[in-house]
Amino acid sequence: MNLTVVSVGKLKEKYLKLAIDEYSKRLSRYCKLDIIELPDEKTPDNASKKEELAIKEKEGQNILKHIKDNSYVIALDLKGEMISSEKLASYIKDLGVRGNSNIVFVIGGSLGISESVIKRADYKLCFSKMTFPHQLFRVMLLEQIYRAYRINNNEPYHK
Repeated sequence: MNLTVVSVGKLKEKYLKLAIDEYSKRLSRYCKLDIIELPDEKTPDNASKKEELAIKEKEGQNILKHIKDNSYVIALDLKGEMISSEKLASYIKDLGVRGNSNIVFVIGGSLGISESVIKRADYKLCFSKMTFPHQLFRVMLLEQIYRAYRINNNEPYHK
């Protein structure tokens, strides 16, 4: 299975980079993982709603450039479905069984994901109603994907 994480925002913190590297290494046993890091657009301090929408749309167009037509897209969105780790594992497994071998997870920037990306998404997933920094969220996503593979292979890790 080919997994791609498309994420808006540069990862600067060394400890987050180390965590990403660790989960990428662990996942290499189970899938091919690509991480595409896209620049975020600068948002002025007192940006209007119209300016924010324009920024999200610009980021969205950049995201869409990195999504192939045959990809199954999972957008990480506050309005998405909240599921358990076990259900995520089952979902990923079912995608593979149904022939969806190219899965793209999309993490938006600080303003969220554009409507054009939401429309392209095949599934919208929400980890929590809380807001997380997108850099930290990348680690959280990879950890959950790793957990999903461990669950699907009946391997110890999940508690």
